[in-house]
Amino acid sequence: MINISEVIETNQMIERENLDVRTITMGISLLDCAAPDVETLAANIYDKICLRARDLVSTGEAIAREYGVPVINKRISVTPISLVGGSACRTPEDYVLLAQTLDRAAHEVGVNFIGGFSALVSKAMTPADKLLIRSIPQALATTELVCSSVNLGSTRTGIDMDAVRLMGETVLATAHATADRGSIGCAKLVVFCNAPDDNPFMAGAFHGVTEGDCVINVGVSGPGVVKHALEAVRGESFEVLCETIKKTAFKVTRVGQLVAREASQRLGVPFGVVDLSLAPTPAIGDSVADILHEIGVEHAGAPGTTAALALLNDQVKKGGIMASSYVGGLSGAFIPVSEDQGMIDAVNAGALTIEKLEAMTCVCSVGLDMIAIPGDTPASSISGIIADEMAIGMINQKTTAVRLIPVIGKGVGETVEFGGLLGHAPIMAVNPFSCDALIARTGRIPAPVHSFKN
Repeated sequence: MINISEVIETNQMIERENLDVRTITMGISLLDCAAPDVETLAANIYDKICLRARDLVSTGEAIAREYGVPVINKRISVTPISLVGGSACRTPEDYVLLAQTLDRAAHEVGVNFIGGFSALVSKAMTPADKLLIRSIPQALATTELVCSSVNLGSTRTGIDMDAVRLMGETVLATAHATADRGSIGCAKLVVFCNAPDDNPFMAGAFHGVTEGDCVINVGVSGPGVVKHALEAVRGESFEVLCETIKKTAFKVTRVGQLVAREASQRLGVPFGVVDLSLAPTPAIGDSVADILHEIGVEHAGAPGTTAALALLNDQVKKGGIMASSYVGGLSGAFIPVSEDQGMIDAVNAGALTIEKLEAMTCVCSVGLDMIAIPGDTPASSISGIIADEMAIGMINQKTTAVRLIPVIGKGVGETVEFGGLLGHAPIMAVNPFSCDALIARTGRIPAPVHSFKN
């Protein structure tokens, strides 16, 4: 039972501390849309998305009104398009047509983003995977709402270094293709190791092949709520600190569970997971970096930052799993730069570098996220950064990701403005030394010894 004090407390979280349901994401399987020609396939995809998601936005808005809980985004994820288009697509342009179809369908049903223009290539690439990856720059340049992701490695299979090299080139090509808009295409492109099948957050959401025909996943977020709770226990012991984070995460997850169940019932679609991720926004007071400051570091990036983030991530998960039987997705703490004003301040103060962010990804939920780098960064260096992050995920049996934005025409010390939830970012320095010989090698990095569990 929820008592009146919990209701009052939740209302305060919403009104004063930026608590919201960040997204209701409907996952839709497109496997039954397969067709021998791309025009029929595109028509099948458009029709199924419009049929399944026709009431998604109105349902989310109705729940927000009735319960007084902001539901910020309504989104769709679909089966990785490289799989869906494998029998019909013969050229990169065919996959671009499918991306444009996804975009039209997303506009038709009124969602904020649609994810799943994706390929899963942790061990090797099929011809269809290569075609999709090569189509990404044009696809993201000619669509507005489409998000793309590629899974390049896993603990069980290792890292496909041929795909890593290709993705470095693809990220740079995407930056050039959208150079007139601050290279924003790269903000909708993420690479993964150990990508989850049920992640509701963009840009990495796709509807995994292990999922059913349709599912509702909800992502909640409350960095401001956690920060406010920690302000009341300044100077207390680690035991008190951890208990405070756990209790707060529990309350936030309960809100997400309520919205998820309600959306599932109204839409007649099975409930999947609640993803409890502390996902910041550019709004003041809605920052993971500010939580780290409240825990005790002067700026994100100062000595002790990785330990503070590890504590935060673990306690968030411990609190969340007590509030819902189905916590999934990425669940933990995100550390994007452009979307977190505290992270931006830390970069500008000289406290935070890409190397320190990489160290922090060993213990956070995702990885190097929304980091703007100089537009003249070589593709091989981008591939090297991706390879480093994939290795962290593979060895540590966790999800890691990279969303780098080489901003064409800009260098270190300048700023790029994206607007909205994507925020703005200072251009961060990249290590100038070369990894060309490493990236030129072909094949894959094998899985670690602890992957052999059979």
